[in-house]
Amino acid sequence: MIDRLLGRAELKERIEELEEEKRHLERRAEAEEERRSDAVADRQRAEERVNELEHRIESLEERLERAEGAEASVEFRRVSDRSGSRLADVLDRFRAVESDDPEGLLTAYVPDADSVPATVSEWFGDRTELVRRAAPAVVLADDTGAVSAALTPPIEPEPFDRWSDRFRLPDAWFRPTGRFAFALVRSDVFAVGTYEDDERVAFEGFTSDVKEAHSKGGFSQGRFERRREGQIDDHLKKANEALAEVADAENLDRMIAVGERSVLGRVRDRTDVTDVSDATGKPEAALDDAFRDFWRVRVRAI
Repeated sequence: MIDRLLGRAELKERIEELEEEKRHLERRAEAEEERRSDAVADRQRAEERVNELEHRIESLEERLERAEGAEASVEFRRVSDRSGSRLADVLDRFRAVESDDPEGLLTAYVPDADSVPATVSEWFGDRTELVRRAAPAVVLADDTGAVSAALTPPIEPEPFDRWSDRFRLPDAWFRPTGRFAFALVRSDVFAVGTYEDDERVAFEGFTSDVKEAHSKGGFSQGRFERRREGQIDDHLKKANEALAEVADAENLDRMIAVGERSVLGRVRDRTDVTDVSDATGKPEAALDDAFRDFWRVRVRAI
């Protein structure tokens, strides 16, 4: 009663409210402090992780620099493409090399990077990596180190390796020789020529109306693709008939066909050698382009 009369009851209630508010604020402060501590710990852990990753990055960069340095130290001394008379000159120079030692000159055909003969890897040592990069290639070396080269042959021989007194470099691997047929086969273009060495003595070619690829989707695309495949089938049927006629009519040493990878398999049973070519245009001009590209030899000095 007295507290109420003197107004102390309201003061006590206010004090209790303030004390409760104080306790609430203290709890908030404590929670904030804990969060702050957690945040500091998280930041420390993050900084430690950043440092760890930086060290790992530096280590990997050092390894990369060493690897790039090692790779850069093993490079071809020279790379060039040769055809026609310039190729004939290169081959003649290699053929002119002779050795008094019956096993002084090494010739090997390496068909791919996984098929390097022991004789080649033993001789080239650290430079064997260049042989792998050059494959498929005919590899040449002499026991003095004066000659060291790889040539990419248009006509690939069977794998071999041998030491002899001369390099083994028959023209038939590198240049157009004898009487042969050379064809360009695309899904809409066909051309075939009969050659005596590098001179064309007969020609036949044609184009077919084949629709370009369709991308609308749905039923219409399926119908379009079937029609397009039918046109390609008709074109390749004519191409195979033309190849058969050439093979039957001519006394050929071999039949070579180049063109689109997707269609070469459908004429392969008619041919001895196939290769991919991107030559395009009218049949005769495209055949000439493909012919030049096929008989171009890449020469690498190792």
